[in-house]
Amino acid sequence: MQRFVGLLIVLVVSGPALLPVGGQPGAGGSGRQGGYPPTRAEDLVEDIHGVKVADPYRWLEDAGSAEVQTWMRDQDSFARHHLGQLGGRDRLAERLRQVLYVDSVSIPSRAGDRSFFTRRRADQEKGVLYWREGSDGPEHVLIDPNTLSADGTTSLGQWVASYDGRTLAYTLSENNADEATLHVIEVGTGRVSDVDRIEGAKYASPSWTPAGDGFYYTWLPTDPSIPVAERPGHAEIRFHALGTDPAGDPVVRERTGDPEQFVWPRLSRDGHWLFYQVSTFSRDEIHFRDLRQPDSPWQTLVAGVEAKFWVEAWEDRFYVTTDDGAARLHVLRVDPATSGRRHWTKVVPETPDAVLMDASVVGGHLALTYLRDAANELEIRTLDGDKVRAVPLPGIGSSGGIQGNPDEDEAYFDFNSFTTPPEIYRISIEQGTTEPWSKVAVPVDPSPYTVEQVFYSSKDGTRVPMFVVHRKDLPRDGSTPFLLYGYGGFAVNMQPTFKATLYPWLEAGGGFALANLRGGLEYGEGWHRAGMRGNKQNVFDDFIAGAEHLVAEGYTRPERLAIQGGSNGGLLMGAVLTQRPDLFRAVICQVPLLDMVRYHLFGSGRTWVSEYGSAEREDDFGWLYAYSPYHHVKADTAYPAVLFGSSDSDDRVDPLHARKMAAALQAATTGGPVLLRIEANAGHGGADLVRSTVEEYTDFYAFLLDQLDMGR
Repeated sequence: MQRFVGLLIVLVVSGPALLPVGGQPGAGGSGRQGGYPPTRAEDLVEDIHGVKVADPYRWLEDAGSAEVQTWMRDQDSFARHHLGQLGGRDRLAERLRQVLYVDSVSIPSRAGDRSFFTRRRADQEKGVLYWREGSDGPEHVLIDPNTLSADGTTSLGQWVASYDGRTLAYTLSENNADEATLHVIEVGTGRVSDVDRIEGAKYASPSWTPAGDGFYYTWLPTDPSIPVAERPGHAEIRFHALGTDPAGDPVVRERTGDPEQFVWPRLSRDGHWLFYQVSTFSRDEIHFRDLRQPDSPWQTLVAGVEAKFWVEAWEDRFYVTTDDGAARLHVLRVDPATSGRRHWTKVVPETPDAVLMDASVVGGHLALTYLRDAANELEIRTLDGDKVRAVPLPGIGSSGGIQGNPDEDEAYFDFNSFTTPPEIYRISIEQGTTEPWSKVAVPVDPSPYTVEQVFYSSKDGTRVPMFVVHRKDLPRDGSTPFLLYGYGGFAVNMQPTFKATLYPWLEAGGGFALANLRGGLEYGEGWHRAGMRGNKQNVFDDFIAGAEHLVAEGYTRPERLAIQGGSNGGLLMGAVLTQRPDLFRAVICQVPLLDMVRYHLFGSGRTWVSEYGSAEREDDFGWLYAYSPYHHVKADTAYPAVLFGSSDSDDRVDPLHARKMAAALQAATTGGPVLLRIEANAGHGGADLVRSTVEEYTDFYAFLLDQLDMGR
């Protein structure tokens, strides 16, 4: 199943406009408090749908200007100087190095007689792509990102081997950004083709022919005259024949002209069926054609339905997983000769108390991944839907599901939890036997800690789950410092996964909580839709109620409570800190989007309109402006201490959000410090170097230990 995630995060208002961001327009600068570098504010107010909207820091949107570059350097220097003075940094850094510089390996992917996987040794910064003959032959290095650039700024992105395992298509990007270039390498010799080099491979998703002589892919224009936010509307599906100039690649499907949509191809393993999918975060349309028939027309499998669909073809049948008619999803089988919706046959019905997260054909069976109360379960069924067996997992935790080929019995699955580092198991689909294949050894002792799953009521009475990790001897007197994490959007689930970076925090005496907010898919598509568009305020209410539960139950108290979130979770951080500044002592807000009136004009913003709405539409503007964090900063307010984590090469969520919000808070707050830390040579996911993660979390934890008075 292919699910495209473009971000890997209510009320309609009327009446008078809010006060200008950060106080009166043009009044002073953020250097008035805290010794911050000076920031000018402009008297800029727009009339949007009859509402006066202030934007005094719009000038900070232009990262190319010399003034903004100077401001960024000053802010980053100020933040790093402040963070560098905090105590306990050496101890934190050393412990983070111990838990992060460890050997690790990915699940192998089989193609022909070869297996492909990534492995990172404990002394390496990045994972290396290897191949070998069979499942257990000698390992050969194929692509080593550690050697691609002197400073480690070149990153390995997507990689897809041809079905015979002889050739591999892969993308490289600079600074771990989304923008990428596609390359082709001959596996046996390691020779990279000089001809097969494709620019505009941000969303490439190459899909190979059975013969391995070419692939279908998504192409984006690289013309700088096309605004970044508009580029998805120019995406085309093309076919590339190996050894030919990509400039001549034929267009298989023309651009949609709609930048709010993603498009990508998929060719069935036997080469019979070519699919063309158009998607947003709330709906899919799928078209197909039979390549065995010359000039066969495109047929529509599904279109015009407000639901999500994923399709896999096997032996001239389509297996469709969808939430159409089943909020917790089900699987239907389609005969392409009679593909009308009324002819679809249900093979896996909806389960009332679990969400079907994935269904794929592995070893001639359906391999299913379920989510029950935010923890995974695995199951194998026949292609007719008859249950064969459940696949036991080592405990309550997370798994990416069973991965393998539809015509091979050998497959693999992974498992991890808050207290279990990643493990990989090999499984026989036919026999059901499993054996350990790999375990990551991390120098941590989970025995002092326990994991609870608690449930609490949100503002509207909705029952929300939350995982709580803490020492077994936790006193329920509110004295324990806690870090609460959340996301709440894009049908992304927050599950009990192992994070090595969590242990230095736990060992320092902290507790950790993970809230399963609406906007995710923990309880199906209804749970997602209850936290999107005009319902977005539910996400913030869920998170606030989770914090209040931790306080009410004696886990912690507001002055000992910190919160963290990134990307869509960064929006969550901005919303709750402006709505309930009294409830939190410190905030880690990473690569956020915070100006919800203008977010759609930058980066990949237009592709999120189905999730958030657009201020260009009057109704959408009402709910967006009602919670937009940047527009709700009020002068002379005691805001929590805030550390913004931003990346200079983030081409997904434009760093302008962090810049504008930091400026507004610095000008307005009478509370803790507001710091803007800018990671150099890093994209939306940060810099993919272990040392960068060590440095980042050293700063994060030193900041939290200082603000929560830990160790004093």
